[in-house]
Amino acid sequence: MSLYTAVCSQFLFPLHEGLKGHDSVARRKRLEESQWLSVEQLELYRARRLQQFLVEVGQRVPYYRRLFKHLDFDPNTVRSTQALRALPLLTKPDIRENVEDMKADGHGPLTRYNTGGSSGEPLIFYMGKARKSHDVAAKWRATRWWGVDIGDPELVVWGSPIELGAQDRVRRLRDGLMRSHLLPAFEMSPQNLDRFVAAIQSARPAMLFGYPSSLSVIAAHARQKNLAMDRLGIRVVFVTSEKLYDAQRAIISEVFGCSVANGYGARDAGFIAHECPSGSLHISAEDIVVETVQPDGTPAAVGELGEIVVTHMATGDFPFVRYRTGDMGVLGHEPCICGRSLPVLKEVQGRTTDFVVARNGNVMHGLALIYTVRDLPGVERFKIEQMTMNQTIVKVVAGSTFGAAEEARIIRDFKSRLGEEVDIRVDKVNDIANEISGKFRYVVSHVKAFANEKGANGA
Repeated sequence: MSLYTAVCSQFLFPLHEGLKGHDSVARRKRLEESQWLSVEQLELYRARRLQQFLVEVGQRVPYYRRLFKHLDFDPNTVRSTQALRALPLLTKPDIRENVEDMKADGHGPLTRYNTGGSSGEPLIFYMGKARKSHDVAAKWRATRWWGVDIGDPELVVWGSPIELGAQDRVRRLRDGLMRSHLLPAFEMSPQNLDRFVAAIQSARPAMLFGYPSSLSVIAAHARQKNLAMDRLGIRVVFVTSEKLYDAQRAIISEVFGCSVANGYGARDAGFIAHECPSGSLHISAEDIVVETVQPDGTPAAVGELGEIVVTHMATGDFPFVRYRTGDMGVLGHEPCICGRSLPVLKEVQGRTTDFVVARNGNVMHGLALIYTVRDLPGVERFKIEQMTMNQTIVKVVAGSTFGAAEEARIIRDFKSRLGEEVDIRVDKVNDIANEISGKFRYVVSHVKAFANEKGANGA
């Protein structure tokens, strides 16, 4: 660790967090101790933490006071995380309809946030200081797993209007002191790629952080230009907020000459899981309980695909209890060789809208279609949109080698998977924009592959 990094991580950043009223420093230190507990010790800790959390929200949050009374649920009796199954799933419509009653009585300062609404209407929700402290601490712990710390040079390839809109003088000063610099992900036009590559070469960051789609495009551009990016001293590339595909991991790792650390989380659900150097996606289990459920809401077995449901125990001022994320994943059962007892999220397979439905009702991941388009000559960028079970549109930014044979291949392969009677339309376009958040989604389906969001909360 350099002297400058040590000053940032041990003095400047803790001072910054203290002035904001956050306890992220103490929380990070606790997390670095608790990750080495035995499995049994960790589960006892989580059970006590969950009991305290549910007692608190049952007393202070009007929505949960009504719900617990309606269900005759006594949080004082909670002895394990499985006790959550007595409570209904929390959906986005539930929050929208009860947003004021989700705020705790006597809550501290709350900050209003909203999701990007990529799968429908944006969700408005609130965060208190405890939640923010957890998110900072969890990310900080995971960063240190890879031998990098706050104060090491960092380039962030991001696109959320919230982050970009907050680049005021104070934040620019803070980021400058911490040597963290932002590249706007939704400006991934060809004319800007040279500038992005040059910025990375100039900054020589210890770490890159951002969307896998954006970072893989930058890496591919550098490779096309025959630019050496693997001797810049980059130790790790952190990716999050989108599904990381194997091809993206490979090109990012090869071009930048370092490991790729995947992360899973969302603005509403929090920083849920982070990849360790041994390759496991560890859940931040001290504050977060992750379940996977089947379409009918019953528990999915360990190792079985299900919708990811999150209870965030650092959200007492605006609680998320059994919150349906809309993402699909698989919980692991094998301990990681790194020695941490934190449970493992074996797979994250994307949002429910990343799955497509064939005419015969079969549900498949969008990868079944992605592979066909991705590997065709002349395909520079693409997006697949399943409009209905009877029509799918493929938008292609096509180079000179993309012709009638390639278009016919898409139609033929898609019909073989979705059904011969399905209308497959290939549209050649000049550009395909990222979402307003800066993310890029290769597949979007408007056909419900899994259960809808309707909850049975009884509140």
